[in-house]
Amino acid sequence: MVGFRILVVDDQMGVRRLLFEAFKEEGYTVEMASGGNEAIAKVMQAVPDLILMDMKMPGMNGLEALKEIKKIDQAIAVIMMTAYGELEIVTEAMKLGVREYITKPFDLNDLKLLVKRTIVGNKAS
Repeated sequence: MVGFRILVVDDQMGVRRLLFEAFKEEGYTVEMASGGNEAIAKVMQAVPDLILMDMKMPGMNGLEALKEIKKIDQAIAVIMMTAYGELEIVTEAMKLGVREYITKPFDLNDLKLLVKRTIVGNKAS
């Protein structure tokens, strides 16, 4: 997946670092943001092919950031990550255009496959 850009948005540095290393190894260009405002700023600079975004973050949460990001680019692919299986939040995220979500803790190999499938699907549409 060389040439594809991923933005990892999570308030936990360990999660950001893990995903940065894992996807860089797969050949992706990876950027990181520690919260919603930083993610929006990065998307305004250059729209990534996919955003991996945590649902629960201090300050601007994932849903709030998603609403703003979709104003910049409606077609951007987003996978939400959550440790919370709250159906109404996941439902709201899907209404906003989230293609997939994954619950924490996640299996890294499952996430890699989900990312690949989402990017390929988004490029095809």
